[in-house]
Amino acid sequence: MENALLIGLSQQAALRRQMNVIANNLANMNTSGFKSERLLFEEYVMPVARDNNWRAGSNRLSYVQDGAILRNFEPGRMKRTDNPFDVAINGKGWFVVQTKNGEQYTRNGHFSIDTKGNLTTSSGDPVLLEGGLITFGPEETDFSITKDGMVSTNAGQKGRLRIVQFENEHKLQKEGNSLLSSPEAPVAAENISLFQGMLENSNVNPVMEMTRMIEVQRAYTRASSMLDKEHELMRDTINKLGRAPN
Repeated sequence: MENALLIGLSQQAALRRQMNVIANNLANMNTSGFKSERLLFEEYVMPVARDNNWRAGSNRLSYVQDGAILRNFEPGRMKRTDNPFDVAINGKGWFVVQTKNGEQYTRNGHFSIDTKGNLTTSSGDPVLLEGGLITFGPEETDFSITKDGMVSTNAGQKGRLRIVQFENEHKLQKEGNSLLSSPEAPVAAENISLFQGMLENSNVNPVMEMTRMIEVQRAYTRASSMLDKEHELMRDTINKLGRAPN
């Protein structure tokens, strides 16, 4: 009876984490370059909850366990902003950003120029060119980015944006502020093109996420109902066993 309660609680814990992932997707549906996430569940067989004297099939207890978060790397739709500092990537590429924790990567191309003349992300981290940092003087105008990433102003060419890709994107780890890190070294991106004055929308499907949210709520309600019934059964059993014989 206690095993049923523990299994039900493991399911509720996993469903709560799944709800958090869905809520995060919906909260970032308007974040440029955001990639939706899903929780991967797996069966966890309790290794010590066995008794060889029991019938076959009666000595196996399976719990619910969230194994990992899977990220959907399908591209989002592009939207025109006409902001010269907005850049969208078409293809499997990532902008390289210099942070206090080293190089990190993003698909959010909503950039700006800070007070020092650096091209930065919306969180203030410098965006890297193939040769390193890029700095603009106060007199420079006519900022432009070509499809191959060459940055130019009225002062001439400044360099090419560093765009990279990864052999296995699923190893990328979320760092916050639309940034990700990777344990593997990136390589120069191929078959990509950049579009100035545009941004990549998130690939979150709000209708699908709302449907998943309803399914999780229903599953949580069913698990809660099962736990209530098991608790009532346990209470009734204890009451009956505790009664003194006539």
